[in-house]
Amino acid sequence: MSEPVRLVVSDVDGTLVDKDKKLTPGTVAAVERLRAAGVGFTIISARPRSGMMPIADTLAIDDPMGAFNGGTIFRRDGTVMVQHRIDPQLVAAMFEIVGDAPVDRWLFADDRWYASSAEGHHVDSERVASNQAPIVTRDFAPLFDRADKITFVSDDPALLAGLHDRASAAIGTRATVVQSQTYYLDVTALAANKGDGVTLLASAMHTPLTELAVIGDQANDVAMFERAGLSVAMGQGPIEVRDQADFTTASNDADGVARAIDAIILPRTG
Repeated sequence: MSEPVRLVVSDVDGTLVDKDKKLTPGTVAAVERLRAAGVGFTIISARPRSGMMPIADTLAIDDPMGAFNGGTIFRRDGTVMVQHRIDPQLVAAMFEIVGDAPVDRWLFADDRWYASSAEGHHVDSERVASNQAPIVTRDFAPLFDRADKITFVSDDPALLAGLHDRASAAIGTRATVVQSQTYYLDVTALAANKGDGVTLLASAMHTPLTELAVIGDQANDVAMFERAGLSVAMGQGPIEVRDQADFTTASNDADGVARAIDAIILPRTG
């Protein structure tokens, strides 16, 4: 890239936080160095707003942030600037596509997390990521008209890949269907993708996309790689994701974001 970096937007899980979903002192210090150099910093995530607030509080992010892969643009003071929900007909269609497949079902609405089960290690992980406990339900239909995100959860890669292909073929031109992790299949509104999300964030922060740097690790981050002037993939991410980025840094358990800020981004701010 030829333009200096003026804004950095980072994914959260698998990127900004470690495997325990915690910010390391090294990452916090690197973000402070970035700001000291006059560069803006914010976050975009598949998480709901509730799950992003602890990160925002620790890093004192008062600029706009993107929840649900950019479907909701909001500020730390609670102001919601943009909100894209899934068409209720597409929510119903997605549940029909999944049918009785052996996957857990999660639906996020009104910044609450509804789940088909409160058990399992992915549920335990999501309790931390979303910063709340699930509301267990068997009947998701009453929530169809206000769904921000649906997530189907499975540790069977072939099963989830098959559901991804079927969902993409059936509704992929009318909604965003993407895997935020290898075990999560996310469905959000069509405009709720990280490409459109970082475009909105950059615009809100008066920064051209050519002066934007982004950092991510999974397939749902590729859309923002394609928009930004500079893109960095995490070292532990899938090879097909790393191949789409301009640079690769260390893993999220080796302060990869801090290393990217110091070795890749800060030298390009002048």
